[in-house]
This record gives sequence, C-alpha cells and structure tokens, in this order.
Amino acid sequence: MTGADRIGSVMRTWLTEIVPGQGAARRLAVLTIVQSIGYGLFLTSSAIFFRETVGLTITQVGLGLSVAGLAGLLFTVPIGRLADRFGARLPLLTLYAALVVLFAAYCGVTNFAGFVVIASLISICETSVTPLRATLTHALFPPEDRVRVSAQMRSLLNVGFMIGAACAGAALAVGTRSAFFAVVLLSAFGHAVCAVIVARLPQSTQAPAVATPGSNQARSGLRDLRFLGLSLLAGVLEFYQPILTVALPLWIVARTDAPTSVNAVLLMLDTILVILLQVAASRGAETVPGAARMLRRSGLVLAVSCAIFATTQGASAVVAIPLLLIGTAVLVWGELSQAAGSWGLALHLPPPGKQGEYQGVFALGRGLQQTTGPAVVTFLAVTQGWWGWLVLGALLAVCGIACPPLARSAERALTGGSLPGSVDAGSSLAPGPTPAS
Repeated sequence: MTGADRIGSVMRTWLTEIVPGQGAARRLAVLTIVQSIGYGLFLTSSAIFFRETVGLTITQVGLGLSVAGLAGLLFTVPIGRLADRFGARLPLLTLYAALVVLFAAYCGVTNFAGFVVIASLISICETSVTPLRATLTHALFPPEDRVRVSAQMRSLLNVGFMIGAACAGAALAVGTRSAFFAVVLLSAFGHAVCAVIVARLPQSTQAPAVATPGSNQARSGLRDLRFLGLSLLAGVLEFYQPILTVALPLWIVARTDAPTSVNAVLLMLDTILVILLQVAASRGAETVPGAARMLRRSGLVLAVSCAIFATTQGASAVVAIPLLLIGTAVLVWGELSQAAGSWGLALHLPPPGKQGEYQGVFALGRGLQQTTGPAVVTFLAVTQGWWGWLVLGALLAVCGIACPPLARSAERALTGGSLPGSVDAGSSLAPGPTPAS
C-alpha cells in the first residue's frame, strides 16, 4: 500500500466516524452544520457591525451582551421543563422559528434599547437550544449511542463554525449596513432550515417516562445538589474556553516575546484537533463512572497545560512558540475529555421524566464559565503571572478529582443504592434506533 493509499484509508475511516449514518443522526448532523455556519458568520462579525453600522459604543455592546447572557441563563430550566411535558421537539421547533424572526429583526435595530431587547430574546432561545438538542438526543438514541452522536455533532459544529467565520471575513471586508443585513438574514435563513429539519425528525415511539410523585426523582433538578454540583464542576473545567480565547491572547502580548499572530495558529490548532479527535476521544463516556473518570482526566490534563503556559513567561519567541503549541495540544486533550465526560453525566444521570429540566440545570455550569471564566482566568493567569497559572491549574485539578466520588453518589441516589454503573439512568426512556420518517 502506497503512502497515498494509507492516507486515503485513514481519511475514509475518519469520515465514517464523524459522519453519522442515515436517519435521525444524519439529520441532526445537517442541523448542526447549518446552525454552526450561521453562528460562526454572526459571532465573528456582529460586534464590529454593531459598533460601525448601528452606532453602539464598545461599552454598550459589552453591557448588552452581558445582559443577554444573563437572560439566557434564567430561562434554561423553565424551557427544559416544557420539554419534559411536551417532548423536546416542539419547544426546539418553536425556538428555531422564533430565531428566524429575531435575527431578521436586527435589521430594524437603531439604538441601545432595541439591541438589548433583541439580543436578550436571541440569547434565551440560543441558550436553551443546546440542552433541548441533548434532550432530543436522549429520546432518539439508545444509551450506547448518545455520547457518540454528541461527539459527532461537536466535530461538525467546529467544521460549520470555520465555514461561517470565513464567510464573515467577506462581509467585514465590505463593511456596509447592507453587508450587516446580509449577515443577519443569512443567519435567519439558517435557523429556518433548522426548524424544517426538526419538524422532520422522527418521534420517539415510547411515551415519556414520568417521575413518581413524592419520590426523590420528582423533586426539582435545582434541588438535586449532587447533580447541580457536577454541573458546576464541569463548568469550571470548561474554563479551557476562556483560557484559549481570552487568557492566552493577552498572555502572549503582555508576558512573552512571541508575535501576536501565533494566537491565530493556536485557535486553528484547537479547532482542527477537535474536528479530528472528538469522536475517538468520547469512547468510554457511555457510563456514569466512565464519564466521571473523563472529567477527572480533564482536570489533571488542563492543570498540566497551565503549567506549560507558565513556563513561557518572559520567554523569547524561539522558546515561547513551541511551548505554546505544546501547551495548546495538551489543553485540547483536556477539552476533549471535558466535553465527553459532560455529555456522559448529563445524558445518564437525569431521572426518568426529568431529562429536559436536568439538561437545563447542567447548562448552568456552562453559564458559570461564560459569566465568570474570562475574569477568573485573566486575573490569575495574566495579572499574576506564572504562579497564577499554577493556581488556576490546581483549581482545575481539584475540580476534576472531585467528579468521580460525586458522580458515584449521584448514581447511587438515582438507582436506589445499586452498584454504580450497573444501571443506565435513562435506559427506560430510550427506544431503539429510529428510522428516518
């Protein structure tokens, strides 16, 4: 076999892993690609357009987006409860339809108040879409396939985001109000396509499980302190995101002699490795103990990456660049483990009849990362220097180590004291693979 044949064989194997088979998984894959293209297109260009074409100040853009982010967090659990009552497909379809109207409404925004209102409504819809998709994944696929499908969706999400970001470059090059209108209308069109795909997804053939009144499983997910604790721990481990997008760019400029352009290389390295490796890295998260071990690994590996970044303080470009590349590759390993471990716990630990609400609760951990992560990593890593990186690494390691015992306790509470890992928490809910309608 020639080198070209071997490369072709590897590529075919990878494509087989990343591209789902026919049916509901394939449709979810298309939905993910379409939505992430619109997300990449809008996110990459929106802040500049709001400043240049709408006339908002930088402070107004930042404040408006912060208010919008908080609004999104407040509605994840209530919308999750709607999914438990009506199924995930109807609320998800409603949110995508609402996003069509809301993105188109950006064309009429002329002041700060209008921006905050539209941005907040979009945030409520977009923040709830992710837990609803996870709830739908739980309903459509058997336990052994859920994590794999989630991993495929994340790889494809990165592919779509790269395409959207590239398209945003063309819009920014034009830089006119008409270009901004084109961006938001294309985003609206993408969500319309997503709504059509959701409408065509198959229904689960089993009636939703219902929690028994008066049982521990019937109480609010916000009162399940074990599950809430795991969601917050997973949220802290998701600090890899602001490390990559906030701390490292500032660190490179302020604390190393590496050129600022290396930051773009680090982001590309992260994206490419996630696309290539997420599906393979998710193996082992199909059970609660396996998923918890992945979160422990994530914390320890992220701690190692922080230690590597700490060694670049004051380093010349020749020394700093390879260390930054190695540190980023290690960080991606922790990122892949965090994502897979989070899916495993979020999909397997919710009690029957509470999947939507618990997915909303788990999303609060991501909200913790989004609201506090940039400030925490900037204060520790950038402001404090090398020892701040070590403190941040210690925090991540402790959070990772805490996950397995807390997950064992949560699973014992869910299964009535049976051995951890002996029962899949959602197996009574999951139908077999459903053919495409």
